[in-house]
Amino acid sequence: MNKLFTLPLTVFLSLVLLVGEAKTIDPYEVLGVEKNASQREIQKAFHQLSLQYHPDKNKNKGAQEKFAEINNAYEILSDEEKRKNYDLYGDEKGNPGFDAGYPGDQGGYTYFKGGRHRQNRFTFRPDEWQNMEGQGGSQSFSFSFGGPSAQSSFGFGLNDIFSNIFGGDGGGNQFGGFSGFSRSQSSFHSGSRSSPKGFKPINSKIFRKEIADQGMTWLLLSYTPSLRGSRYYESIIQEVAVSLQGALKVGSINCETEKSFCTELGIHPRQEPRVFVYSYKANDKGSLVEYNGDLLARNLKTFCQEQLPRFSRRIDLKHLETSSGSREKLPRVLLLSTKKDTPVIWRVLSGLYHNRFIFNDAEVHGVSDPMVKKLGVDALPAIVGWLSNAEKHVLKAGISVKDLQSAIQDLSTLLDGFDKKNKKKASSQARKQNDPVEEHLPLLTSLNFDALCGEKNPVCIIGAFRTSKAREKLESILATVSQKSFSRQRAAASGCRDSITYALLDANRQPAFLNAFEKSGFKWSDKVLLAYKPRKGKYVTLESEMTAEEVERFISSVLNGDIQFTKTRQKPVIK
Repeated sequence: MNKLFTLPLTVFLSLVLLVGEAKTIDPYEVLGVEKNASQREIQKAFHQLSLQYHPDKNKNKGAQEKFAEINNAYEILSDEEKRKNYDLYGDEKGNPGFDAGYPGDQGGYTYFKGGRHRQNRFTFRPDEWQNMEGQGGSQSFSFSFGGPSAQSSFGFGLNDIFSNIFGGDGGGNQFGGFSGFSRSQSSFHSGSRSSPKGFKPINSKIFRKEIADQGMTWLLLSYTPSLRGSRYYESIIQEVAVSLQGALKVGSINCETEKSFCTELGIHPRQEPRVFVYSYKANDKGSLVEYNGDLLARNLKTFCQEQLPRFSRRIDLKHLETSSGSREKLPRVLLLSTKKDTPVIWRVLSGLYHNRFIFNDAEVHGVSDPMVKKLGVDALPAIVGWLSNAEKHVLKAGISVKDLQSAIQDLSTLLDGFDKKNKKKASSQARKQNDPVEEHLPLLTSLNFDALCGEKNPVCIIGAFRTSKAREKLESILATVSQKSFSRQRAAASGCRDSITYALLDANRQPAFLNAFEKSGFKWSDKVLLAYKPRKGKYVTLESEMTAEEVERFISSVLNGDIQFTKTRQKPVIK
């Protein structure tokens, strides 16, 4: 028969210490940091010690206990409120211990249970014991000696001690001897918080609105509050998130409160939290990819970088004319850099804007590269863009990067502006296309010149202008005349083998081009219409009044051979 005894507080404490309970150690001392250490210093010390004493890597005696101390210390010092309470009271909960006001000696006792990444624990103090099981302010505790349980060297069962104190049944349980203990009364794991600090809580609504197929890479932690190892996982993820700030976002899914959502995604935690990346590596649609490697910051960072979007196609500048010279439904942007692989910044932007731009990138060795010069780039890295009508723009040259996040923000602003310009141009073109008289004509550039006025074209009709008013008139007349039966079908910017192609030329930007035909470059007029035969290197200009009837008559004479051509001074080139 069990007998009920009542022991003074000091005797009970001695028993607890003798059966292996560990007194909480100063967290600053555990991590080896000063009292005024920054969060970065604390995090760095934690990571170093965690790697050194991790149970999966350190099999030495005492490594598990040391690892538990490290996690305990980090949980206190990484939480602003707990750290403040500890500094004030020597207790992270803000409850003074035996020696209140003396940090590092809170008079509490901590029980640790072995785990893979982290130790389960709870802390109890005299002030907590005083309020257990209706004991009120009593300084003594009642428990049973003896019984059929496993016996200690003192001749009584430890389970009986803990069952009478904490109201359990005395059987074995997840606390290694403690039963009936309320999780809300402990600092068990990191489950007291609804979501890890700095992590965006994710539910099904947020996932579909902000994550699914939005182009941004997410690093996600799935967990339940009772799982061991949460703090360790969180700290590693936070370090990776800081190093890739701007390239990815971080979120957490509490599978205790979001059970159906976790089941839908197939990510319910097992014995430990799980880490996923919402990735665009495989295809245009994002998908969850689980990280199963060692939980080290550098390894996880490498994995995240591998999962960043790959919507940008690497090209050889030798084939640039054929890849970028034709009209596209979307504008095109090209990154020129000396990198052997697509830079992280460009991969991130390709994900964010993959529905708005066609992304390309190319490796170049310097601005002396002929193709780089041809594009009008004088500094690297550089971004060149083409509107949907194949009009080229150097968006930015000599890009400087201070940090990943600010660079992505700056370039996002740049792409937004170019997208706006393209929509404005497209809107203007649409208005002209709705007018049966007017149809947009391509503007000659270095990229579409061969397609429009190269040697494969028998005759190229070029309207050169110096003012916006002259351009409007030329474009209106040529758009009308090009629909006449003698012209067959007007060639597209991608080129074809029709008899005639039509194009406009900005004479202010391309003075050398006109000089190839005439020494003066037709400076006497704000608009010039000429017919150019690329194969023969000959040309003729319209001398009469610039009207639709005169232009139609001029082109008919060109086709019928009723007009005399002149040899060009040199081969015209667009720069």
